[in-house]
Amino acid sequence: MRGARALSVASVALALSGCAMQRVEVEPVAPRGAVVARPGRPGFVIAVSHATADPQSRDVAAELARRTGFGLVIADGGRIYEQGVREAAQGPLAFYAEIHGAPRSESASRIEIATVGGDAAHAGRLRTLFELIRDAHLRGSPGAPRVDVLVAPADARDRLLLVPGRTIQVAVPRIARGEAREPYLTILADFLAQAAALPVGR
Repeated sequence: MRGARALSVASVALALSGCAMQRVEVEPVAPRGAVVARPGRPGFVIAVSHATADPQSRDVAAELARRTGFGLVIADGGRIYEQGVREAAQGPLAFYAEIHGAPRSESASRIEIATVGGDAAHAGRLRTLFELIRDAHLRGSPGAPRVDVLVAPADARDRLLLVPGRTIQVAVPRIARGEAREPYLTILADFLAQAAALPVGR
């Protein structure tokens, strides 16, 4: 019963993904240290808040923004970063995804997704959605590694840009930013587009 419900949720999200996957052209990312704020689909933003220290994640975020059509912000934190997010959103935020690396040893071989403002049930639906998307894409990429995923609610404190249930932080391990970059860019872009359309309530 639970599996059927999960598949039903994913099917709805898949049906909606055609609307979410609007593509826009994004110019090459500026040299590290520069601040980038580019509008895309109004209300939808992908960001990196520590671009200088995390250039691989900066490039991943830029490509994910290109593939999804979401706005893009690349900066090094602080007020300029927050202003950049508001500029890229072109109004109220509807969905916000922050991309960063996963430097800790326990995160070295898995993608970690923190849902800010969502509950455990929503985190579970996001995990099911990610796994279905990952496994579907990997069937067409022989030899690509199957990177595990951990999805859990995160502490919402100090999140000035909080959109309840629509704010996620994605820690991308080195393998998905390096040797397996291409399949996981496709997987993450598909996931973000569908996560943005996934209902937050039960």
